[in-house]
Formats: sequence, structure tokens, C-alpha cells
Amino acid sequence: MRVGPSGRQAWRLVETASRVSRLRRSRVRVGAGRRFRTGARGDSGMASAEYAVGTLAACGFAALLYKVVTSGPVAGALESVIGNALDAKF
Repeated sequence: MRVGPSGRQAWRLVETASRVSRLRRSRVRVGAGRRFRTGARGDSGMASAEYAVGTLAACGFAALLYKVVTSGPVAGALESVIGNALDAKF
């Protein structure tokens, strides 16, 4: 006894669901005017939130890098590397 659709019927179901999903995502006309709206409106603020988190992370990393570079041993090592590079003979 078989339960559920056969292979061909299952494929048709998947195809139909995909088509319906594409139609929902496409622009649909609203009212008599020329205004359009997209189907996926739930994520309207996500881009701004992601940019804010990325900016905060970049600022935190920059502050940490500044502290490391301006510390005594690292600053001395950087100065010696730059000095050796400038005094190099070609």
C-alpha cells in the first residue's frame, strides 16, 4: 500500500509550490494607481541593522588594533622595521 504521491506527482507538487513562491515574490499591482509593492516586506529593516553591527565591530577592532600598535614593544618594533627599510642599500 502506497502512502503519499508518486514520484511524478511529487515533482508536480514541488513545481507548483515553486511557481507560487515566485509569484508571491514578484511585484504585484496594488489598487488602480501605478504603485507596486514587493511580497517580502518582513525584512525591511535588516540591512540597516546588519550595517550597524558591522560598523560597531569594525570600530571595536580598530580601537583594539590602535591599542596594540601604540603599546611600547610593538611601537619600537615598528619603528625599527621602518628605520631598517629606509636605511636599506640598493
